[in-house]
Amino acid sequence: MESFRLLMGGSPSKMFHLKEFSKKLEDLGIECKVVLDVDYCDGFPSRRISKWIFKKNKLSNLISEYKPDLVLVDRQRHFGLEITKTRIPLLVHLRGDFWKEVEMAKKTIYKSIPKKIVINEWEKIGEKCFQESTIILPICNYLSNVVKNRYQNKKIQTMYQGINPENWFEAKGMKLKHPCVGILQGATIWGKTKEMLILPKILESNPEITFYWVGDGPYRDKILSILNKYENFVWLGSMNYPDKVREFLDEIDVYGLISGLDMSPLTLQEAQLMKKPILATNVGGIPELMKDKETGFLIEKGDHKEWINKISLLLNDENTRRQMGFAGRKFVEENFSWNIIAKKFVNDIKKMI
Repeated sequence: MESFRLLMGGSPSKMFHLKEFSKKLEDLGIECKVVLDVDYCDGFPSRRISKWIFKKNKLSNLISEYKPDLVLVDRQRHFGLEITKTRIPLLVHLRGDFWKEVEMAKKTIYKSIPKKIVINEWEKIGEKCFQESTIILPICNYLSNVVKNRYQNKKIQTMYQGINPENWFEAKGMKLKHPCVGILQGATIWGKTKEMLILPKILESNPEITFYWVGDGPYRDKILSILNKYENFVWLGSMNYPDKVREFLDEIDVYGLISGLDMSPLTLQEAQLMKKPILATNVGGIPELMKDKETGFLIEKGDHKEWINKISLLLNDENTRRQMGFAGRKFVEENFSWNIIAKKFVNDIKKMI
């Protein structure tokens, strides 16, 4: 396959990134079209009941008019499911541990009978997409190993999340109390979010340091009900991306990723591009996105004492913060820029299709 026409169907939260990806692919001579997946195909158990009966001819028309050689999806929904019924090769960019996330959801917010029906249906759709896909593209090597254990005969190739370094530059505008640690992560998956429950001991040991959390999700209140009583903890909610996120990362002293489960958090790349030293939990694919002791420090899950030690070390040593910040930007530029990710994607696909 010398060249190909690629159709990408993505989720609303990933449109920005898919469009950046498509621009780099087009520079390489690959024709691309990016669409919001639910605009062309939806159905039960979508939250929008009006979409449960969905006219499939909209997707059929898109395919007949655009005539893609390949289709890439960034989540396992009806769009991908319908593509499996065609002869067009389906590429699934897997962003998280689907099976573990489903398992955790069943144990937390999907325990009622109606929600059990919903999560079971999403699970069936996901499995169908994986089984019928041509290639699965896990977002990190850690996740690739998880997928290989499930699908021994499937074509699997790691595809990291790309980023445009030029989008991450000095951006003054936000004023925070210093010294401070900035936490930028969602509260949508309990296995990730619950690690933040180690924060009370960290907050109590550092009353002079302000901890700012940017993020939201269904588990937000479980965290805030515990942390809001601390004067040195401030929840800032969600922020406009990328402008306000850029301002936040520019203003903080240290970036903290306190996660119990993560594959390839984009915020880790963004914080390093903003030249911030990193403190992150040593889980999942996180060690692949930073260099321990060079761009920051990895901390074992549940080890609040090490968080306290490393926060103190960084906030008391401006030179180390600066060195790690410069090393972090260089590391991301050399490994995760869209130029690099797009070239590798094209080469991998040409070899595998």
